[in-house]
Amino acid sequence: KPRPLYGAIVGADERVRADGTVERPLDFEKLAADLAAVRARGFTSAAIVLMHAYAHPEHERRAAQIAQDAGFTQISVSHEVSPLIRIVPRGDTAVLDAYLSPVLRRYVERVSADLEHTELAFMASSGGLKAAANFQGRDAILSGPAGGVIAMVETAKAAGFGKVIGFDMGGTSTDVSHYAGDLERSFETTIAGVRLAQPMLKIHTVAAGGGSILAFDGTRFRAGPQSAGSNPGPRCYRRGGPLTVTDANVMTGKLAAEFFPKIFGPTGCEPLDADAVRAGFAEIAERIGDGRSPEDVADGFIRIAVENMANAIRRISVERGYDVTEYALNSFGSAGGQHACLIAFSCPSNVRACLNVTDRCWLTSATVTHPSSSR
Repeated sequence: KPRPLYGAIVGADERVRADGTVERPLDFEKLAADLAAVRARGFTSAAIVLMHAYAHPEHERRAAQIAQDAGFTQISVSHEVSPLIRIVPRGDTAVLDAYLSPVLRRYVERVSADLEHTELAFMASSGGLKAAANFQGRDAILSGPAGGVIAMVETAKAAGFGKVIGFDMGGTSTDVSHYAGDLERSFETTIAGVRLAQPMLKIHTVAAGGGSILAFDGTRFRAGPQSAGSNPGPRCYRRGGPLTVTDANVMTGKLAAEFFPKIFGPTGCEPLDADAVRAGFAEIAERIGDGRSPEDVADGFIRIAVENMANAIRRISVERGYDVTEYALNSFGSAGGQHACLIAFSCPSNVRACLNVTDRCWLTSATVTHPSSSR
């Protein structure tokens, strides 16, 4: 299970009933001593969560003042972060806000300092904009994918599509989203094992990206969920990384090394290493021993990754009763264009059209007759 985000717990000696009756007043002296001891251990962020504070927040306000007096620089109070009745998701959201906000605040301050005469706003996970002064850790969890969804909807509208499936494939994961006239939002979700009670655009994520590690265990092919990340990255990056989906695209010719800048390797001045990629897939082909070429092996891995991503699209569309033949597939993200055609043809009955925002290339379902022709 994921490790908890908090490093220490302090119990507040108090009790407020659901109707606001104070059963036990807050013990200020004990709380002040306990918080001072935690602060002396080096903690600077605190999340304050009390039982019925969503409706009766006075004790939380007083506890926040005590924490401030003790020297905590980040104080996330649950009735401000997520004023909801359920204490567990409210508390988890407050903890995450206390965990992320100091890092995010440093970033926002640096950007604001460089743009001091600009009215600065940041994309929030809900799909809206937040002023720099109000942008907190709880707002930034899915802010990047949320920006992609907003752009996906607007570019599809500009192209004349009112129903669209978003396909955002990056290096580590793929985000898929659904739009049929209204932005879909969720108000409680779990990300990386952390429960959040915050409005967010509804985005489904699968562990399939350009950096997903490819493996053959002697019986079957696997693509992901582990990722090579950006360092060491795929085998073709010349940093000793494993074979990945990106390498499979190099092997099948979808990525041509000569069109990439020479920024790879330890010195940062070498081209993509297509030879190492070929040697890696040739080794797997030899282990399989059924006469497959390295290109066939790479193509097999790609199809597995594509099926994982197509299943994610099925989950947000067909399994919810939507007819995807009425939709356009809007592809974006660094690896989206490499797989958009295969994804479209893996979806049930095919999506109506594929709009690849990355290179502004249009592909209708009548143009491509077989997935292999997307090479």
